[in-house]
Amino acid sequence: MADAAADEAPKDKQADLDKEAEGETPKGKVNRTVAIAIIVLLAVIGAGVFFSFQFVEGERQRALNEWQIRLGIVADSRVAEINEWVDTNFDVIAELTENASLQLYLTELSDAKGDTSQVTDGTAQQGYLSNLLVAMADRNGFVPLAPQQETNANVERAGVAGLALTDADGKPLVSTPEMPALGGNMRKAIASSLDGEPAVIDMYKGATNEPTIGFSLPIYGVQSDSGSKGIGVAIGIRIVDAELFDLLKQPGDTSKTSETYLVRKKANSVEYLSPLADRTAPLKRAMAFDTADLAAAFAIEKPGGFAIKRDYAGEEVLVTSRALADVPWVLVRKISRAEALSANDTRLRTILIVFVLIIVGVTVGMIAVWRHGTSLRAAAAAEKFRISSERFENISKFMRVITNSQPTHIVAVDGTTTYTFSNEPAAKAAGIQPEDMMGKTMASIMGPVKAKYYADVNKDILKDFADMEEEGVEDSVQKVRKSFIQRFEDESGEMEVLKSDHIPLRGDRDHPPGVLMIVDDITEFSREQLKSENRLKQLVTTLASVVDRRDPTSDTRSSDVGDVARSIAEELECERREVDTAGFAGSLRSLGTVLVSPELMGRSLNDLAIGDRRQLTEAHITSAQLLGGIDFEGPVVDTIRQSSEHYDGTGAEALSGESIVLTARIVAVANAFVDLTSPRGGGPGLSLEQATARLLADSGTIYDRRVVSALLNHVENHGGALKWAHFLHRG
Repeated sequence: MADAAADEAPKDKQADLDKEAEGETPKGKVNRTVAIAIIVLLAVIGAGVFFSFQFVEGERQRALNEWQIRLGIVADSRVAEINEWVDTNFDVIAELTENASLQLYLTELSDAKGDTSQVTDGTAQQGYLSNLLVAMADRNGFVPLAPQQETNANVERAGVAGLALTDADGKPLVSTPEMPALGGNMRKAIASSLDGEPAVIDMYKGATNEPTIGFSLPIYGVQSDSGSKGIGVAIGIRIVDAELFDLLKQPGDTSKTSETYLVRKKANSVEYLSPLADRTAPLKRAMAFDTADLAAAFAIEKPGGFAIKRDYAGEEVLVTSRALADVPWVLVRKISRAEALSANDTRLRTILIVFVLIIVGVTVGMIAVWRHGTSLRAAAAAEKFRISSERFENISKFMRVITNSQPTHIVAVDGTTTYTFSNEPAAKAAGIQPEDMMGKTMASIMGPVKAKYYADVNKDILKDFADMEEEGVEDSVQKVRKSFIQRFEDESGEMEVLKSDHIPLRGDRDHPPGVLMIVDDITEFSREQLKSENRLKQLVTTLASVVDRRDPTSDTRSSDVGDVARSIAEELECERREVDTAGFAGSLRSLGTVLVSPELMGRSLNDLAIGDRRQLTEAHITSAQLLGGIDFEGPVVDTIRQSSEHYDGTGAEALSGESIVLTARIVAVANAFVDLTSPRGGGPGLSLEQATARLLADSGTIYDRRVVSALLNHVENHGGALKWAHFLHRG
């Protein structure tokens, strides 16, 4: 029964193998298969969704690339127009600087160190140059946008636009009537041009708050070297009007939110140079350069780049930019993201929805197929489960009939001392039905004392079993199972003796590890055994008394040997069986002397003939022969027979060391100790100290040193000296 319960888990494994052989799939494998199928399905769904989004994202990126190209083409064409406009204005100034009359006049003026009176026909030449400047200014747009209002003659008019000439020192020589005064940025441009560099006076608000720009070029003398310093400067100031700003418009552009404008960085801000779609005038708007996602700031920072940013109105836009050649401006081309990508986003959203619907449809189809197959398998499994349940129920009934037929109490408890099984005898002893014991604790059934004892035993068994299982020890159930005999005192003071076998049970998915306990009440058997032991002790005492009465030197010698042997065995912490064996063997060792003539007893061996001496020295062999038919619990006969063997193997049977039974080694020391302390040949025996010293001297040769040490310890520390003091006064 115990083995069957302990091997429950291996049988479960065998049942799984049987199921596989019958074409069934064990439950654990079904669960694993379902889990794998679900994981695969989720992986397929995840992959489908992932690749759908990847496709949509790829299409969106492709649309962005197309818009980058489209915006870039427009930006490149507008930059070309703006650069051409700048070059055209420089060409006007260059035409003026290359005028032969102008060059001749400035050459003479330069040679005269700026003294106009030294120039040939200086006044006439200045008049010519003045007319030339006016004509070129009118023809090329270096004039105010509208005629200025007439002012009084004594009121100085503010210059707006025009052309002017300066000498090598930057002093104005000739200018058109509306030419602004030369100062500030104009002076810097003149200085740069005198060093041979073309210069642009960047866009600024003029006297009438109109956007204004200037251009300057050096004038070289007649026959001057190419690397020589200029002898004068031609400078032109003009208002920036629709002539420039109209160039920002892309011909044929039909988009509603596309826009091209000019910007520049000024200190820590972005300045908008051209009119904006929200009707902001040129140079009327500036924004912080670090404004988050500002399209103009991105354009200035990364000319030629492309990104999705926000414009000056905060609207999300696609933007690209280009830097201009001769002016510190950046051209920005942008279009609203909503307008640019709305159609594409709608198309991609539709594609994504279709993909998701396809994935969902395929998933639903797979689940439907799987559920159909599962339902078929479930029906087959249910039928097999019904058959298995009936078979298991029949086996359970059969096992319960067997356990109920046993007189012993058979129960199973888990690690918390809760009952998980009970046969009828155990339940009947508790006064309840077997099914009512399930879930109850041992303390509630058998009381706290027994429950604590068995709980401690079971705890140790479960721990040892878990360790062996973890180490993979074979046959761990049999190696861990243990048996105990324990005495308990009931409420009336009566002693109750219980024998229990404890067998570990493996846990499974539904049940934790536990212990199968087979408990047998052996109280009556123990009482009978105790009576039998008492009768045996009385018999041994009687036989020892008979022997001692024939010994003229002592009437307690045999009993003394038995007492010393028992004390040594207890000192060595031997089991009860060994203690009794040593005591019985010591008391009966001299039983064989009852067959020896009384005249030989008490005489010295040296005074005896060889045959008589052999009778006395081999009396213990006779004792063993006389006792051979008695069924002692321990090896009493072998102990008596081997008690004359020497530890070093020089005895009669040549046994040595551990091959001599321990109880025989104990009796040998006890017998020698009593002999040494007993009077012989009319003289007194040795003292206890002298006797133990003699035995120690023979330790390792005749006697076992460990046994002699136990005797010495008992004499000196555990009351042996007082208990055996009468040995010195026998007679």
